[in-house]
Amino acid sequence: MKARLFFLQASLGLGLVLTPMIVRATPADFELVASPADLAAYFPTYLANGYFSTMSSRRGTRATHAFMVALMDYTPGDVSRPALIPGWSGIDYSAGRAWLNRVSLTPSAFRDYRQVLDMHAGTLTTRYRWVNGGRSSDILVSTFVSQADPHLAATRLTLTPRFSGAVRLEFSLRLWPPPAHRFALARLTLAQMQAAVAASGQSLQAVAPATADRAAIWYPGQTEIDASGGSARHRVLWVRGRARYGLVMAEAAAVRFGLPPDTPPPVTRLLKTPHRLALEIRLDVRKGATYTFEKFIAASRADWGAGARTDAALAEAARRGGFAVLRDQHVAAWHRLWRSDIVISGDPAMQRALHADLFYLLENSTADTAWPMAACGFSPNYLGHVFWDNDSWDFPALLLLHPRRAKSLVMFRYRTLGAAMARAKAHGFRGAMYPWESDPQYGTNQTPRFAWRNALREIHVNADVAIAQWQYYLATGDKTWLRHYGWPVIHAVARFWDSRVTYDAARHRYEILHVVSPDEDYDNVDNDTFTNAVARKALRIAGQAAHVLGVTPDPRWATIAAGLYLPYSRQQNRYLDFGAGVAHDRKTWMGSTLAWLVYPPLDLHMSETVRRNDFNFALHALKSDGDDPNDMLMVMLSVNAATLGDAPAAYHWLRRSVVGFDKPPFDVRSETVTNNTGYLLSASGGFVQNFIYGFTGLRVEGTGVEAVYPPVLPPAWRALTLRDIAIRGKRYNITITRDAAGVTQLQQTPTGLADER
Repeated sequence: MKARLFFLQASLGLGLVLTPMIVRATPADFELVASPADLAAYFPTYLANGYFSTMSSRRGTRATHAFMVALMDYTPGDVSRPALIPGWSGIDYSAGRAWLNRVSLTPSAFRDYRQVLDMHAGTLTTRYRWVNGGRSSDILVSTFVSQADPHLAATRLTLTPRFSGAVRLEFSLRLWPPPAHRFALARLTLAQMQAAVAASGQSLQAVAPATADRAAIWYPGQTEIDASGGSARHRVLWVRGRARYGLVMAEAAAVRFGLPPDTPPPVTRLLKTPHRLALEIRLDVRKGATYTFEKFIAASRADWGAGARTDAALAEAARRGGFAVLRDQHVAAWHRLWRSDIVISGDPAMQRALHADLFYLLENSTADTAWPMAACGFSPNYLGHVFWDNDSWDFPALLLLHPRRAKSLVMFRYRTLGAAMARAKAHGFRGAMYPWESDPQYGTNQTPRFAWRNALREIHVNADVAIAQWQYYLATGDKTWLRHYGWPVIHAVARFWDSRVTYDAARHRYEILHVVSPDEDYDNVDNDTFTNAVARKALRIAGQAAHVLGVTPDPRWATIAAGLYLPYSRQQNRYLDFGAGVAHDRKTWMGSTLAWLVYPPLDLHMSETVRRNDFNFALHALKSDGDDPNDMLMVMLSVNAATLGDAPAAYHWLRRSVVGFDKPPFDVRSETVTNNTGYLLSASGGFVQNFIYGFTGLRVEGTGVEAVYPPVLPPAWRALTLRDIAIRGKRYNITITRDAAGVTQLQQTPTGLADER
């Protein structure tokens, strides 16, 4: 204990002044590059600002899928799904008979190819020489979704023809058709869904190599366009639509040319049909001259923006300001975000993987809103729904780096508290029963029927929600927020657990029966240890929050928490996954959830011996019972190893969570190595948590942030720095280094910067 107390004082600078080594990332640490070798199995990234997005394309010029925050299709019989908004990134080019976006992408036709995702600047740049017959053109495309103005985006095509002659360009807002096959997922059983998918000529099996089109059921919903138009003279396009049975949206584009002197005026015409909206440009070009074509986009939806007329005005205003001005504002905003960073000294590949996960978390989050983070971000995977990922995986990763963005995730649970309370009442419980799969707009249950067991019984999500609320208060010390927003959620969740537990009088204990384990192949089990542990913590949190606010807590909360059964084997000196009457004998994608007992927001108190026994059992179960394991398990094994002080093992599992899971060329995370459910933000958040809480030994505790384990540093790393993290309104740099004797130490110094991100 004395050694631990000395460590706490020294590491947090409470009794010792230390001067840490502050490491900064290099520009290359923020770049992910697609080369010609990546084109055959290209897994696209997307650009987003938390409000709307666009997918990347190999050419950089195609109109791709785009989504808007919580804009959902509510077709009856189906669960809600994200509605495609008109694809806005498309610019097509023809130097003769062929169009750039319609020819095969071959090495002979696309030479000197290079596409760069600059995560520090939030831009995607694509360059190549397109050879088509006897004509070739040098192409440079740059695209971004503005981090400075959430309604705006832009793309620019710079064209240098190696010939003289007539060319055509087309600037479109792509109007997507309805889904080719729509399945009533709110009604279909698993067998019925499988039969319907097979009848449609599709398959639910993953295809190797993994691509971004996961499976037949993860398709996007529809936005129905009710009005559209444009002006060839003013070079403007606009649309107004509505997500099917959902909210209204709008989009507009304004086009600008940058032509060399003495270029004859181009001919512009509007192309408008029920399925097409574009501006076509015809002009004559000169060999070796450079031409630029810029497309400015504005987007809005109900409760965010004012519609098509305003969007058109915003796009035109951005055009008057120019691409460079809008881009510079956008880049400056990203640079401000990256002032808070995690920097590894000595491992460039791991640094890029870490920056990728941070980048995806940032572009899927917003500051000072109540928008959640969907399980797979701006993609149709998992239908755009909100799981416990929002609270237990993504929120902790943002909390100390970007507390205003983390706040939005917990505010979503307050905003949808009414729906959770109505759901609890409908199921015969008190308080709030948050859905397993929440609609991001309304917070209603949107779990497909084939997963009805999860909807009814994977109830640990309710404790996960309460724990996140409390952690936000601990990290910020914002008692006013706790009183008005966090406490109502924490109180309602405690009332739910009070009504959900069962008292076993014969054994003098409380139990939680008939649940789905986080290892979801185990359904209708009693006393899942993880569920009981987080429920106990949620009940204790309710008492602590009441004390902070001067409110009298329900005495049953403490009684239930004290008596809630956590299955344990005295013979093996470790916890069990569930009650002793449940056989642990299935092949699953977890093997065991014991590693999750030490995930940072829970961190169940146990001796080092029990912790090690749990870890060893989890490794044994993964080897013997694991079946294509989920990346969420890999990242938790790394945290588990770090808490045991085993730096090599922590690094092994950290690297294991990257290899095979991060899909090239942009490190898009897939759920497992073999499946192609991509953009999995829970794994991104879990990966980031390794650096904030795993290697450092830090936890969000009673005084804000406390060091509860000695820090560890993988052997190949020289240092690890958490740059500019926020703790109760102040910002710090925290660095792990080794002293001259090779002893790992953690050092903290104030940055002097304002807590403004």
